[in-house]
Amino acid sequence: MSGVPLLLVHPGTHGVAVYAGDLARAARAARPAGTPEVRTIDPVALDAREDHAPVHVHFTDRLWGPSPEEAARAFAALAARRPVSVTLHDVPQASDGEPNRTRRRDAYAIVTAAARGVVVNSAHERALLAEEGVWAGAPAIIPLPVSLDETLGALGVDAQRPRPDGSVGVLGYFYPGKGHAEAAQAAASAGIATLTVLGRASEGHAADLDAFVRRAAGLGVAVEVTGWLDDAEIVRRARAVSVPVIAHRHVSASGSLASWIGWGRRPVAVRGRYVDEMALLRPGTLRAVEGADLPAAVAAAAADPGSTWHGLARLPMSWPDAAAAYLRWWEELSW
Repeated sequence: MSGVPLLLVHPGTHGVAVYAGDLARAARAARPAGTPEVRTIDPVALDAREDHAPVHVHFTDRLWGPSPEEAARAFAALAARRPVSVTLHDVPQASDGEPNRTRRRDAYAIVTAAARGVVVNSAHERALLAEEGVWAGAPAIIPLPVSLDETLGALGVDAQRPRPDGSVGVLGYFYPGKGHAEAAQAAASAGIATLTVLGRASEGHAADLDAFVRRAAGLGVAVEVTGWLDDAEIVRRARAVSVPVIAHRHVSASGSLASWIGWGRRPVAVRGRYVDEMALLRPGTLRAVEGADLPAAVAAAAADPGSTWHGLARLPMSWPDAAAAYLRWWEELSW
């Protein structure tokens, strides 16, 4: 059996759920006269009495259950009822800390063993699966897609650059290890007095955010936490920050990096295997630096605002490109 599966999308605002919905719509737009069918539903609630046609889901343990063990059991139960292919997110790695690293590694091993096919978003993640002993198979690699935000206009990126607001910006949920501390240190070293957190605290990390704000104040850096922003406002604020920064070293795949690039920005990014991979995929769209060089790079970017914009009208691996890659992979998959 082969063909395009039913695409299941978790409801809600979790980043993986939002991404899954966007990708499903892109795949649907690529095949308007036929499959795939898209359904927004908690996959574990899919009626067992329905037919046993194949489905594709996106998996991160935090989305599928209150613990890695429960998340893995929920996925395995679905895979026991019908063929399932899966895109993995937040692949286990050392930064998870013990014992959570072991628990997540075991959960992802159950998922990969039960799936008919596995996709990851980078060669970095494929290597992590092997290095962490999760899975020795060969997943498909389909990078997180990036397209210039439609509100910018295909040729209007340069003309629409707002006046820089004087801050260093970090995008996405706040949690320890995301790179906010490194960005604050770099801002202080560069003489930049404001850091903008474009988002809010991740669940369970409000106290950590409060502590970070106090530490940054001790460095002479005031932190503005925007909280949740709607689509138009987050684009506006992200395009206004003086220096976008990606300093999360233990990244699996970065939706924040993709968003910065899609909004026309060229962030300063601390080097690592994933950042280097994305720099090769989309030349000129980020400035990769060693961690020790982050303060100097932030200072240089603040002094040269034009260097924080990539100025490209088209980007490799757009949403249509990613949708086409998935459609080809599903057609070739042995269900």
